[in-house]
Amino acid sequence: MSIFRFARLAPLIVASGMAVLLASCGEDQKAAAPPPPVVTVAHPTRRTVIDMDEYVGRFVAVNSVEIRARVSGYLDEVHFTDGQMVKQGDLLFSIDKRPFQTSLDQARANLAQARANSAFAEADLARGAQLVRDKTITEQTFDQRTQAKRVADASVAAQEAATRQAALDLQFTELRAPVDGRIGDRRVSPGNLVTGGTGGNTTLLAMIVSLDPIRFEFTFDEASYLRYERLSKAGQDMTSRDGSALVSLRLIDEPDYSHPGRMDFLDNVIERSSGTIRGRAVFANPNGVFAPGMFGRLRVPGSPSYQALLVADAAIGTEQARKYLLVVDGENVVRQKYVTLGQVSDNLRVIKDGLAPEDRVIVNGLMRARPGQKVTPQEEGAPPPAPGAAQVMK
Repeated sequence: MSIFRFARLAPLIVASGMAVLLASCGEDQKAAAPPPPVVTVAHPTRRTVIDMDEYVGRFVAVNSVEIRARVSGYLDEVHFTDGQMVKQGDLLFSIDKRPFQTSLDQARANLAQARANSAFAEADLARGAQLVRDKTITEQTFDQRTQAKRVADASVAAQEAATRQAALDLQFTELRAPVDGRIGDRRVSPGNLVTGGTGGNTTLLAMIVSLDPIRFEFTFDEASYLRYERLSKAGQDMTSRDGSALVSLRLIDEPDYSHPGRMDFLDNVIERSSGTIRGRAVFANPNGVFAPGMFGRLRVPGSPSYQALLVADAAIGTEQARKYLLVVDGENVVRQKYVTLGQVSDNLRVIKDGLAPEDRVIVNGLMRARPGQKVTPQEEGAPPPAPGAAQVMK
């Protein structure tokens, strides 16, 4: 071949080679295109649920009693250890009994004297009745004896009352627990003078609070109160005043509402300053874990039972203030659905609006899915696809 002919054919050879090379690159790029990503999908769970409202409140004792003396005297002895549990009737304090025992003995002696005077007046009146019939004494003298008998009887009644009061004062020198509960620390040591009585200057000796059962007080707003009342009128009593509404509670260090109780009181007045009303629940406290003044969180039924759709909380996305789910349609294309969320029930989130029972919700692989993108859905719990299966399904 001549040099001139090769020179004319060289451009054609180069062009043909470039065409072959470009075709080869296009086929490689087409073969290297990634398959649709694999995502895990699941249908919403259907379950009967009840909406629960949560409130913060404090425990209060059913019975809280201040131990104060009814009589004044010197404190003789303390019969308990600070902070111990006491039973109703247990002896707590003793006041010096000797002055009160003396007063009782004197009252009994005065009673015996009054009874003797009454017996003499009765005998004198009986003799006077015969004498007045015989005209030996005048009617005036007989009336005087009758009056003396009445005075003697009144004196007996007065001395009997004084004796009972003295015996009661002697009994009051022993201060006993009026209720079961835990007693606080003693405020007065033996040997100190205790001021008793019914006035405002009496000496506080100790305080007892009952623990089992125990009450939990909380407040809720006027809108919730109206909702509860309307449900009650419809036959769905959420916060019953007769103790039939069941509630649950958890402490500040507990993850679950594991303490069952019941509503036992709903106030009759809405507080004007705060627009709230006071409610109360009662709980069993056999182990004494709950203490008056302790904080807790309470769950109250806020709706009748209804059928709800639930999904895993991890499947829910956020777009500014709106919540959404990614679902896969019949053509395996990702669609975005905005939803209204409800409460959490057993680690699943209630979806109140925006989701259908037949929807396939993406629960795993959310980072690989975008709205409008085609994916390879795999049912939750199904075995993973074999290698190359994605290319076959394409």
